[in-house]
Formats: sequence, structure tokens, C-alpha cells
Amino acid sequence: MFAYIKGNLVEKLNHYVVIETMGIGYKIFMSETAISKIGEIGENVKIHTHYHVREDEISLYGFLSNEELKMFELLLSVSGIGAKSALVMLSHMSPSEFAMSVITNNLSKLTKIPGIGPKSAQRIVLELKDKLKTEQVSSKTEELQASGETDENTNEAIMALQILGYHKKEIEKALQKFDYQAMSIEDIIRNGLKYLGK
Repeated sequence: MFAYIKGNLVEKLNHYVVIETMGIGYKIFMSETAISKIGEIGENVKIHTHYHVREDEISLYGFLSNEELKMFELLLSVSGIGAKSALVMLSHMSPSEFAMSVITNNLSKLTKIPGIGPKSAQRIVLELKDKLKTEQVSSKTEELQASGETDENTNEAIMALQILGYHKKEIEKALQKFDYQAMSIEDIIRNGLKYLGK
């Protein structure tokens, strides 16, 4: 319903901010990390939003980047993970770290997040990896793999970026903009996100 809200930051509390635009104050729930980075009271800010509707509640959740928004929506798609748990995860882990944890089955990293136990961590990895398997491999990626132009790090990074909701064709275009071949998986993801976010 709302892609983003741009306006004056009038309140900044522990779990939410209030943005005023055209005389309306929007209460937007955000992660602690995002609230600490959003700026100062009185500044003009832009927040990407998710309009969350449940039987007993209608809320707005806010994010400083599209990557955070995508990670939040992915987490909501996992059974047993609610909006509040997803926000806590965003406070403790960046989208690139999250994608890495899923792709490498790093359950110990996920269980360090408050409220995420071993069963929840296993469910997150299993359900998100299953979603990835349903995506078709694009012909361009098959060509790169056949020619030996992609190595294991690149393939893992491509899968991690897919987990964050990007399509293979978008990822391939982003990879052409920097020299990824000598990079670690995390560096490829981080650089890929820079170009995908533009």
C-alpha cells in the first residue's frame, strides 16, 4: 500500500519513529539499528515501508533500505516468525550476513539472535533455501558456469542475493559492474547489494 514515506522526523523512541507528512503523523515501527541511523529530530527522512495487517492490528514497519525491507518480508514468509521477531533480527544482522547464514547453513549465527532458537533457525534456512530451489537458473548463469567464469564463491553469492529476493538477471548485470572474481562471498554480496540498490 505504501512503498515509502518521506517527511519530517518528529519523534524517535525505542521501537518506533513518527514521521509527519502533509499534516499526518505516521507511527512507524523500526529496528533499533535503523532508529539509531535515521537522523535527528527535525530532519527530512525517507523510509521504505511495509503495511502489516492482522486481525487485531494494522501497523507500519519502516526500513532504511530496500534490502532490509526484502529481508523483513522474507522472514515474515517463514512459518512461526512474526513482525516483532523479524525486526529483532534486523537489529542484530545485516541483510548480507543474513543471506550468508542461510546459504552456508550457519545455524549458530542465527541462534545468537534473541528469540531465535535452534528450531526457528532450522526453519528459516530450510524454508528460504526451498524457495531458492524453485527459481529457474538463467541461461546466462549456465553459460558462465559452463565456461568456468564463475567459481564456488560467486555461485554462493548469487544464491545469497537470490535469497534476498533479487532475480538472477538483475544479479548478473550487477556483477558486471565490479571485479568480483578475487572477492570473498561476503564481499561479492556487499558489492552486489550496492549496485542492486541503485
